[in-house]
Amino acid sequence: MEELIQRATEELINAKYAIALTGAGISTESGIHDFRGPDGIWTKHPEAEMEAYQAYDKLLRDPKDHWEQILTPGSFFSLFDELMNALPNRGHHALAELENMGILKLIITQNVDSLHEKAGNLNVIEYHGGVSKLRCMSCNTRFKREEYDLEKLRMEKQLPPRCKKCNGVIKHDGVYFGEAIPSDVAQASLEAAWKCDLMLICGTSAVVYPFAQLPRIAREKSTSGGSGNERTTHTAGKSPKVTIIEVNAEATPLTYERVSDYIIQGKTGDILPRIVDEIRKRRGKDG
Repeated sequence: MEELIQRATEELINAKYAIALTGAGISTESGIHDFRGPDGIWTKHPEAEMEAYQAYDKLLRDPKDHWEQILTPGSFFSLFDELMNALPNRGHHALAELENMGILKLIITQNVDSLHEKAGNLNVIEYHGGVSKLRCMSCNTRFKREEYDLEKLRMEKQLPPRCKKCNGVIKHDGVYFGEAIPSDVAQASLEAAWKCDLMLICGTSAVVYPFAQLPRIAREKSTSGGSGNERTTHTAGKSPKVTIIEVNAEATPLTYERVSDYIIQGKTGDILPRIVDEIRKRRGKDG
């Protein structure tokens, strides 16, 4: 492992546009349950999973009724309250430090817990949305939850909440089952995958699509030279060769399919701080 940590250190230092993709594995170390593991949210609350699958359809059919239901105590949205109180762990802080060093340019995360922002990262794309935000269904404008007094709106029978810019219907920012990834998020993520020359994949099993396609897009443009219509759709100019590094507790399809160059196997909260320490040591010697 030490040799791989040294290799990752060197490659991060030399990268011109490094990004990170993160998943549930980085947040479980903050005490946040995953969805389908032994202690997962859906495992323990199968009725909540059923409610979650129906939520988007109900929202489209009757936004007022949808909001009244999710603001009722005991709805499946109350299961996510723990996310609001969770704190970032050493893995989150290490990625924030990499950004502060000027090495990491962007994080694209599957997680909805906003822990990267709490740790200090400024450039974050929440691919599946975030529990701390609300989003307009018409114009994609996002608002902090505290900008709307949802309980007051419920008491005054003013649901659903309306966008302050276009008067469209507001929903939770989290992407529901059956809902498309917001177009601005999808486009920005694709552009980052094509632009990066290093992709650090942390704590994701890489089986949930379309998020899991991003490393494959980065690898494809690296091996094909980014030629053809796909390249011109997402970014202009010559596509850089990419290095893809996994930091995961277990091997993933990216490992087996050789999408990633190598995997450093272990907890993100252990490995990422070690990489940051190595970068500090090297920069100290160079200084």
